[in-house]
Formats: sequence, C-alpha cells, structure tokens
Amino acid sequence: MEHSIWPLADLEVRTPRLVLRHIDDDRAARLAKLAAGGIHDPAMTPFRFPWTDVPSPQLERNTMQYFWRCRANAEPNSWIIDFAAEVDGQVAGTVGLNAQSFPSLRQVTTGSWLGRAFQGHGLGKEMRIAALTLAFDGIDADLALTDAWHDNGPSLGVTNSLGYSEVGRRRALRRDSPDLLLEFEMSREHFDTIRRDDITLHGVEAVRDLLQTGR
Repeated sequence: MEHSIWPLADLEVRTPRLVLRHIDDDRAARLAKLAAGGIHDPAMTPFRFPWTDVPSPQLERNTMQYFWRCRANAEPNSWIIDFAAEVDGQVAGTVGLNAQSFPSLRQVTTGSWLGRAFQGHGLGKEMRIAALTLAFDGIDADLALTDAWHDNGPSLGVTNSLGYSEVGRRRALRRDSPDLLLEFEMSREHFDTIRRDDITLHGVEAVRDLLQTGR
C-alpha cells in the first residue's frame, strides 16, 4: 500500500512488549482466524454487540468486512482506527480508537480484545496504555472514554489499574436482555500522571493531517 496516500498504513505504536500496527488485509485475516479460535467463554459475551456469536466461517467473513468498513469510512468527523497488536511477530488481538466530531469534542472511545492464548499476561493493559498514548500524545485528545459490563473482570481490571473515573451506570441490552453497563473516562490531566517514556509513536504526523486533529 502507498503510505503517502493512506497514512494510517504507516502508523505504529511501540512498547517494550508489543507493537500496534495498521490492520491491512493480511493482519485482518490473521485476526479473523484468531477470533474464530475463541476470545471468551461462549456462555457470556464481553461485547455490547455480540459479534462472536456467529459460527465459522461467517465470523471470519464478518470480521474482515468490519475492518474494511473502518478503513473505508474514516474521515475527520467520524473514524475508527483499529490496530493489530503484535507480540513477537504474532497477532495477539486488537485495540482501537473510535471518535465522532473529534475536532470539536477532542474525545475518543477505546475498545479491544485478545485471543484466549494471549490472555492473562498483562497484554490488555499494555495495549490500552499504548492506545491512550496515541490518543493523548499523538492526536491531542482531551478525554478518553471506555465502558464494560459489570461482570467483565479483565476489562474492569485494566480500567481501574489505569485510574479511570467511573462516570455512570446504565441498563443496556446484552444478547437481548437488560444488563448493567459501567462507563468510565480519563482526562488528559490524569494521563499526564501515568504517561510512560518507553512508548513511541511512528508516522503520526501524516495521520494528524489526514484526520485533521490539529487545534
């Protein structure tokens, strides 16, 4: 892919444990296969939209289409930037930033998942802090949002360990039944207290221009 035409293809976030890279077709296919291999206990879903409830190969096809839609629909006032998290050359999962009216609101929402073989090793927190570094230091966000079902222990553990503030609780549909969703936010001021100096951004300037994130 010609990176000067599509700068997101050159965007990377590097930590000592992993690299976040643009989801091209090859990474999308590997992530689709990883998702089909299992992300969570089938008896529950950690997602607001239960996209993992469909069987293979439809799950893989749906996953590919989702990543294609994110690429095709990205524009300054509405975008989802998803990354493949690579650990020692293997795709371990994905983390993304979602924004609406970013030039005015200056806020992003994060979301992520890991393949089951990669869970329980602290990678969820590493992915989140990497994504937050891009949000605050790379594209100049003021606020980062996230949410999780009340019983999603791994997600809540990451959120609490990074010092988010809980800002709301509401009922939402989960597999067509009402359940409790917890909502959190992190300010730029708080991020400044947890910023790490071992996380680096690559190719961000062209992305700032593409998404018009300057003030």
